[in-house]
Amino acid sequence: MSGAANGKPLRPDLAVIAENVAPGSRVLDIGCGDGRLLAELVARHNVDARGLEIDPTCVERCVAKGLSVVQGDADRDLADYPDKAFDYAILSQTLQTAARPDRMLDQLLRVGRQAFVSFPNFAHWRMRAALLFGGKMPVTRALPVSWYETQNIHHVTVADFRDLIADMGVRVEDSWFFAGERAIGGAGANWRAEFAVFRLSR
Repeated sequence: MSGAANGKPLRPDLAVIAENVAPGSRVLDIGCGDGRLLAELVARHNVDARGLEIDPTCVERCVAKGLSVVQGDADRDLADYPDKAFDYAILSQTLQTAARPDRMLDQLLRVGRQAFVSFPNFAHWRMRAALLFGGKMPVTRALPVSWYETQNIHHVTVADFRDLIADMGVRVEDSWFFAGERAIGGAGANWRAEFAVFRLSR
């Protein structure tokens, strides 16, 4: 997988997204954080990359790096973007924090011709074991904070996500699954994968 433009390796879901964005395309990264994916896309793929981020500190860091990032709430502000303004809309590890993930997906596929979505899989076997044997909400390497600290408000699984996009009439163009840093096949992904990445279209 590709490394970040600053020499540090990208998180696996970001790396696979970076590898599959066409050079020269227009990209909107929603919830772009510190801009590591945006910087990679600009430096290595000559992409016209924009970002939307709710955290003002992260926005300042992105702007200081010369990235085109604005502060905004994706639950509300995506509605201001025109239809098909971007080749790709990217939502990485953020879907589970959206007020209405179904509406967020609608907006992604309205503003982007395709969408990349990555999310932690709450049906991973470590999650199941923590609940079964410990009786408590799990703290794992994929979800390292306690239930009262997390921003996650919707506990999505790979199977739940597949059901949702089928109900919405959304096509899966490609998908990738990871256990830690390691890519795994799609067989049994609902219990084997710690997180997933989907490339979607409508």
